[in-house]
Amino acid sequence: MHELPVFDFSQLRSIDRFDDAPRPIRNPYVVVFGPLSLPYAILPMLQTLSWVSAIATTTGAMFAGTHLNGDTMTTLRPAPTGDRVIEPMIALAGCRAQHRIMVAGSRSIEQTLELHRRGYQRAAATANCGHPAGQYDVALVDWRRRTFKALETTLDWLVDFLSPGAMLVVWVDPQKPAASQNLRAALERRGFVIEGGTVHDCGCAVSARRRETAPFRQAA
Repeated sequence: MHELPVFDFSQLRSIDRFDDAPRPIRNPYVVVFGPLSLPYAILPMLQTLSWVSAIATTTGAMFAGTHLNGDTMTTLRPAPTGDRVIEPMIALAGCRAQHRIMVAGSRSIEQTLELHRRGYQRAAATANCGHPAGQYDVALVDWRRRTFKALETTLDWLVDFLSPGAMLVVWVDPQKPAASQNLRAALERRGFVIEGGTVHDCGCAVSARRRETAPFRQAA
């Protein structure tokens, strides 16, 4: 077996075409071994580029609202807010696309937009419901985290917006039996007939229909 010759790399020089001064060769291994050493010089650069590409892809996916999961990519979309309340309220009220719907409560604007998204284009929040003229077929009242006394005040104001035979759905926090009876009694005093109700993990609701003529107005 022949031994490889030993080179003294400090003696190797290269001449720059713009400068005649001798300079040491920066990478003598490439010069001595030629093409055999080329892969060893290129491989680290390729690995670095692949890492940069992977980081850029992951970062771009994060900002685009996507999640990388193995070979699949799923879009992360925020769940529409208010869906868990709107769905059962629509069912209790029997809402139809042609109904004029009045939405009351602290989230009335948000829930009105959700109704529009579902095709109920004639829904309006209390902030832009107009003047009371008995023009609404349905009223949806989300009264969670609010007091019963404030609800009674709102019902007194809201009743004149509803047409004869209009449906009213009131959604409140989970109630004890006595509190539920107080809610039903408050609706009945204002000329509503209780038609149904539901219990949900985020509260409970009562649906009632307005009588053609409220009892206390008949007496007057």
